[in-house]
Amino acid sequence: AAGSAGIEAATNIVVKEANRTMLFYVYGAVIVLCFITFRNWRAVIVAVVPLVVTSILCEALMVVLGIGVKVGTLPVIALGVGIGVDYALYLLSIQLAQQRADATLAEAHRCALQFTGKVVALVGVTLAAGVVTWIWSPIKFQADMGILLTFMFVWNMVGALILIPALSHFLLKDTVRAQRFGTVPELSLAA
Repeated sequence: AAGSAGIEAATNIVVKEANRTMLFYVYGAVIVLCFITFRNWRAVIVAVVPLVVTSILCEALMVVLGIGVKVGTLPVIALGVGIGVDYALYLLSIQLAQQRADATLAEAHRCALQFTGKVVALVGVTLAAGVVTWIWSPIKFQADMGILLTFMFVWNMVGALILIPALSHFLLKDTVRAQRFGTVPELSLAA
């Protein structure tokens, strides 16, 4: 094929192949950095599973809405993973620090929610509110990005606030307290 149709077809083929490679590298980097941060493979699973669920749901939404993977939509999934891992880092850092200081899982998660959970919810809602207005744009690309970004910001926030404690119950309940890495000072919630 020649002309713009041929260029677009070739671009779509390259983008489709690059999508899986990009996801592999993005998730690989997230897993390595989470392992360096948490030094616990179970905590890495707790941090990454909500991201994977959001990515799968986002791709399903793209299929339902007929958006498709294009040059413009390819970075959105990487952006969603980057934002989502922030939420996990905020919550899990506090939770693991509290568990290493001999708090129970329930106490540690309650402290994490009180200390950073409100911020995670505020950031998620604020980011989603900032891009949700794009949905009504007359430019199709911008409307598609509004839908995808709003979806990913909200679902990453919900995943972090709901899936992290659920997964922690099964994977981090007693293991972190047994693997203390030195003394961790108590966090003051009075500030």
